[in-house]
Amino acid sequence: MDNSDEEFSVLTRRLFLLAFHSLRPVRYKLQIDYSSIQRSSLIREDSSTVTVEGLNPGTEYTFSIIRIADNGNQSKATSLSVFTEPSPPAKITVDQISSESVSLSWDPPAGEVESYTVTCCSEGETEQVLTTDANNQTFSNLKPGVCYSLQVSAQLRNGRRSKPAVTAATTKTHLQSFLKDLGLEQHYTEKLSLNTILQIDERTISDESIKCNSDLPWYFLKKLMMVNVTARNMKCTSACESYCDDPSGNTELDLNDQFDSQHSDDMLNPLDIITALFLCSDAFVQQEMALKMSMCQFSVPLLVPNCDTKQCTLMLWAMRDIVKRYRPQSLSESKGFIGQRIVFSELPMISFVRLGECSLSKSEILNKLLSNSQQYHDTFVHCNMECGDSPRRISNGLVEMTWYLPCGNKNMDIFSEPVAVANLHGDIASFETQFSFLCQTSAAVFVFFDNLDSECELLTNQHHKAQIFLVGNHQSKHFSLDAVKKMATKLGLNNSNILLKTKQMNDADFVKNLQRTVNNVVENSKMKMQIEQMADIAHKLGILVDEDSSECQTAKKNADAITAEIQDILTYKDTQLPLQGQIWKELTRLEKEQFRLQNVGSQNVEKYKSDLEIQKTELRDKQNSCDMSNAMTCFINAISSPGVERCYFLKWMRMNLDNISRGKLSGLREQYKKKCKKSENKEEIKEIDRQLSNSSLGTEHFFREMGQIYETSLSRQETHPSR
Repeated sequence: MDNSDEEFSVLTRRLFLLAFHSLRPVRYKLQIDYSSIQRSSLIREDSSTVTVEGLNPGTEYTFSIIRIADNGNQSKATSLSVFTEPSPPAKITVDQISSESVSLSWDPPAGEVESYTVTCCSEGETEQVLTTDANNQTFSNLKPGVCYSLQVSAQLRNGRRSKPAVTAATTKTHLQSFLKDLGLEQHYTEKLSLNTILQIDERTISDESIKCNSDLPWYFLKKLMMVNVTARNMKCTSACESYCDDPSGNTELDLNDQFDSQHSDDMLNPLDIITALFLCSDAFVQQEMALKMSMCQFSVPLLVPNCDTKQCTLMLWAMRDIVKRYRPQSLSESKGFIGQRIVFSELPMISFVRLGECSLSKSEILNKLLSNSQQYHDTFVHCNMECGDSPRRISNGLVEMTWYLPCGNKNMDIFSEPVAVANLHGDIASFETQFSFLCQTSAAVFVFFDNLDSECELLTNQHHKAQIFLVGNHQSKHFSLDAVKKMATKLGLNNSNILLKTKQMNDADFVKNLQRTVNNVVENSKMKMQIEQMADIAHKLGILVDEDSSECQTAKKNADAITAEIQDILTYKDTQLPLQGQIWKELTRLEKEQFRLQNVGSQNVEKYKSDLEIQKTELRDKQNSCDMSNAMTCFINAISSPGVERCYFLKWMRMNLDNISRGKLSGLREQYKKKCKKSENKEEIKEIDRQLSNSSLGTEHFFREMGQIYETSLSRQETHPSR
C-alpha cells in the first residue's frame, strides 16, 4: 500500500469514531445546592430523581439545581423553595385522670413551635378545642366514665401545622375517683380480706393522727375492730391546720381562711368511707364490719349502692353473724329474754326516707327518736356530726338499718316491742328501687319533705304494703299546705298520718310526737318480716343479694345437709361423733398418766408404762371398731373444697351449730345461775354443768373427731387398709 492509501485509511477511522461519538447520548451530572441555616451540597449522576435525606422537619429549604454535562457545559441554575413536613408532638402522655378532668403532656417536635392545638373528642364529636404555648394541657368539665380521643398538633412559626398526635383516655367514674382518693382503687377488684385488716404492723400499733385521705379507711377499720365508738370521727389533720398561728408570728385572724378551711373539699363524709369499704371488702370482712358496727351501736348497711353500676346489694350475709338479746314487755315479769340472730328475728320495720330537699335533718331526728333523754347516741351519721356535713360522693342510695330492743323496764323503754329502723340516704326520686323495696318490706314509711308539688306521682305509683306517713316542716318557705292536703287525699291518709313541725313546736316536742306515732305502729302492725325473707323481694326488684354467689350457696347446702340431721345434741354426738365419748376421755387420762406417773407407787416404772400402753392399745382397738359416720364423711368432703367455699362452709357450720345450741344452752345457763345464787344442792349444780358440757356442739367437735380418726388409724399397722 502506498502512502496515499494509508493516509485515507487513518482519516476514515477518525471520521468513523467522530460519527460514533456524535451518536452516543451525552452524560451529565446534577449538582444540587440546598440551604436553610447552613449550606449543603449534593451531587448525583445519571438520575432525574433525587432523594435528599437528613433534613429537619417543618423547615423551609431553598434548592438550586445545575446540570453539568461530560464536556463541562453547565445549565442555568433552577431554584425551588419547599417546606419539609412538620413532625407531630412526640411521646404524648396522659399524666392524670379524674372523673371530670384529664391532664396530658408531650415532647415538643423539631422546629420553632408557636403554639399547640389540643382537641378533645367523644364518639366522633368535638367536645373542646384548646390552644396553649406550653407542652401540657388539662381538660376540665368532662363526663365521668367516658372514653375521649385526645389530639395534639403543633403550629410552627412559619405557618405550617403538623399532623395531630393521637391518644385516648377514659375518665374515671365517680366511684373510681373516690377510691383512688382513699387509696383503695386496687381493692375494688382485689378485695380486702381478714388477713389484711387483722394484720399487726406499725400502722396498727401506732396512734398517729390522720394525715391524708388514704389513712381514713385504715383508721376506721382499726378503731372498729377495737369496738371503739369514735371510729366514725375521721378528719385529716391537714384540714385543721389553718387554725394554727402563722409561722412568721402573724396571729391576725382571717375569717375567710377559717371559713374555707372548715368547708374544705378534703373532708370526706363518713358514710362515703363506710360505703367504699363495703364495696372493697370480701364477704368475711363485710360480715366482721357489720358485727362490730352493731356492737358499737352504729347503724349497719342494709342496701349498699354502687354509683357506677346503679345497682345496690342486700347485705344479708353481712348481717348473719349479728346476735341480739332483748326482753319484750311479755317477759318483763319472768325476767326472761329472747336471744337470736337478727336475720331470723321477725320484727316490724319502720323506714324513713326523704322526698326532694328537706330542711329537717332526718338522721338527727332519728337519733333523738331512738334515744331516751339520759342516753343520746348518734346511731345514724347526720350533718351535725364531725364531717357529716361534707357532700356525699358515693353513698347516696345507701339504706342503713338499726334495731331498738327493749330491756323490759317501762321507765326506760321508748318502745315496748322490738322494732327495726331503716334510713335511706338521698332523694327517693333518684332511688326508686330502694324506695320500692322499703315500701314492700316495712310496716310504715315516713316521708320527710318540704315541697310535694314536683314529685307527687312517686308516692302514688308505689304498691304500698306499708302505711305512709308524711313528715313536713311547716316553717319551710317551700311548704304548701294545699299540696299536702291533695297528696293526703290521693293516698287516702288521715290526720294521724301527717306530722308537721310548726312554729310553736320545738325539736323535743316534735320527736315525742313522732315517738308516739311510731309506737302506735309497732304495737298494732301485723306486717313483720325477717331480713332473710327480704331476699325474695330484692330479687324481684333486681337488687343483688350478697349470698347469691355459687361458693356461698354450695357451702350452705353442704352445711345444712350435716346440721339438718341434728335433733338431740347428746344423741347426735354419740352416733355421729363416737370417738369422743367415754373411750376418748379414758385415753386422755392414760396419756396424762404416761407422762406424769402420779399413780406408779412402788411398781416398776417400765412395767407400769407398758401396762398403760397395753390399755391404750385396747381402747384404740375399740375406736377402730367404729366406722366413719355419715356426718364426718360429709364434713371431710366439704372442707376439702377450694379455699373460699371452705371458708363459707365453716362459717355456715358455726352459725348453724350456734343456732341449734343456743336454745338448749340458754335455758340451762339460767338454771345454773339460779342454782348458784341460792347455793342449793351441789350435785344439782354439777349435773347442770355436765348437761351444759354435753349440750355444746361446734365445729371444734368435728375437728376433734377428725383428729381421733387420724390417731386411731396410726395405731394400726402400716399395711392396714385404713391407713
